[in-house]
Amino acid sequence: MSIRIGILGYGNLGKGVEIAVNAAPDMELAAVFTRRDPSSVQKQTAGVPVVSAAEAAAWKDRIDVLILGGGSATDLPEQTPQFAGIFNVVDSFDTHARIPEHFANVDRAAKEAGTIGIISCGWDPGMFSLARAYANAILPDGKDYTFWGKGVSQGHSDAIRRIKGVKNARQYTIPVEAALEAVRSGSDPELTTRQKHTRECFVVLEDGADAAAVEKEIKEMPNYFSDYDTTVHFISEEELLRNHSALPHGGFVFRTGSTGAAKEHRHIIEYKLTLDSNPEFTASVLTACARAAWRLQQEGQSGCRTMLDLPPAYLSERSAEDLRKHLL
Repeated sequence: MSIRIGILGYGNLGKGVEIAVNAAPDMELAAVFTRRDPSSVQKQTAGVPVVSAAEAAAWKDRIDVLILGGGSATDLPEQTPQFAGIFNVVDSFDTHARIPEHFANVDRAAKEAGTIGIISCGWDPGMFSLARAYANAILPDGKDYTFWGKGVSQGHSDAIRRIKGVKNARQYTIPVEAALEAVRSGSDPELTTRQKHTRECFVVLEDGADAAAVEKEIKEMPNYFSDYDTTVHFISEEELLRNHSALPHGGFVFRTGSTGAAKEHRHIIEYKLTLDSNPEFTASVLTACARAAWRLQQEGQSGCRTMLDLPPAYLSERSAEDLRKHLL
């Protein structure tokens, strides 16, 4: 039996989910749900209906897992609990400080409906969370370090685009190489925000915009740029589209620690991701988690989970016997 997948939202993430589902031998794409006019959505998979999101509830018995492709700021806090009342759901909610609140809301809705909701799937939170959890369990006496990039920060790029006079923009988060090497050396450095990352911005101005004023507003923007060394480049829209249209990302998770009676033995765990396409990789994680959601529901479980709660074998289409034989 194929796991029947629905996609809610057909942006970059939803398109990535479609690719991942079509590559999965145990899944089939059943429907795409959208808040736009369904006739305007040009999907890749022939024969799969595009349905208004307002009609999603009618598909309750035709969808095994609904994967949500919305954003964390406004979409997912409402959508995930709402649709957990109908379907098993998976989302990529990534506002770290609000994960406990989001978990509680989804858990309540899923338990009432007898469904499974898996939240905050992706690479951070998600794969990086697993790396931190495993490393902390193995090296309880130690320190954590997380670096992001080099990659496009979609949220920071959007923040720049909201500045008066900005037509378009891309912002890259870049780890400071000296900080990376200090961590790799095992010296357990104390690093400030500014010492860990720099930010590089490529900005297209509206005609007549004041470049100096825009640069000043970017560099002084609290919560985004004011705590970082930030470089701003003003370029043409043609150059932006030619050189900065992709969405790469990635990063590093480190755990440094000691063992031994006198803490004489030092250890470093490093986990690295290099991603050509942030949305397609995130979509692949969501799709694997959809498999786990279906398996948990088949066992009669309900409520909310994160990737920290999932047995690794539940993410794979391979049997437990095959995993033990080839990957263990």
